[in-house]
Amino acid sequence: MTNKERYAEWVAKQEYVPISMMPWWLDSVCAGKEWNVLFAEDENNNILGAMPYLLCKRAWFKYISMPPLSQTAGIWVTAEVTSDRWKTAEVCRQFKEQLDAMSLTYYYQQYLPGSLCVDAMRGLGFKIKEHVTYCVNDLSDMDVLLKSFSKEKHRLLQKSSTLHVEHVMEIEDFCRFYAQCQKTDRHLPRYSREFLVVLERKARRLHQCEIMSICNAEGVPYAAALLLWDKRSLYYIIPASDIIFNESGAAVLLVLEAMKLAREKHVHFDFYHTDHHAAKDFMQYGTVPVSFYSVERSYKALPAFIIRCVQRFT
Repeated sequence: MTNKERYAEWVAKQEYVPISMMPWWLDSVCAGKEWNVLFAEDENNNILGAMPYLLCKRAWFKYISMPPLSQTAGIWVTAEVTSDRWKTAEVCRQFKEQLDAMSLTYYYQQYLPGSLCVDAMRGLGFKIKEHVTYCVNDLSDMDVLLKSFSKEKHRLLQKSSTLHVEHVMEIEDFCRFYAQCQKTDRHLPRYSREFLVVLERKARRLHQCEIMSICNAEGVPYAAALLLWDKRSLYYIIPASDIIFNESGAAVLLVLEAMKLAREKHVHFDFYHTDHHAAKDFMQYGTVPVSFYSVERSYKALPAFIIRCVQRFT
């Protein structure tokens, strides 16, 4: 049995594993790349924790980096380890030893919010950096949530009164709309049609995604988003809006409708974006900042520096 097969069996037995650490997600976003899994075990070879990772190669250097479109990864531990700092430290020590043995140039992963593994890895010599995503954890009363929207968002919502939400956009139509919106905004698409189609089809089979759009009376889309969810959160993962219709309120209405869908599914809403330039906008929707941390280590200083620079601009 391969490590990936063993990981799939282990994940199936867990009460919860985040969407970005699910085997089907990794198969989708790492298509054409090499991902695998490390394990921490007890004396009876029972799995205490797992670290799925994307192994990248540049020239003759090997390094671990975040998979495309994945906000968090890192170490996921069993329930018995989750709140036990001593067991967490032992699990992380095992992972450090395995990483040290891989002859890596550089290691970088972003861990889940609240993970005790962050402090444990810091204690083992890894560098830690804070990142922030913006979430709405309490969707029980939409009226209260709406009151927390900024005046600007309320103004735009009023302008969206002639628009309506659709739940039937096909992935091919979304890909074309996404590419056109990026072109209009003078940006190159970050994700290819093939990437989006593979991800959507895998998630659709598991009933964990929807493409939501905001259209005018003639059915012309002004804004759309690929939404994915797991047992705890709905992720506003790939939004697209035509800047020509910025003043229509479509983008704001789309966020509100996505929040309503999260409420229906009894999960949190997560903007799933860490761009600090967008933070001001996200906070106008009554969100709260949620911290998570990247864990990194440079094994070979100069090539690791070059890799970090390349990663930052790709």
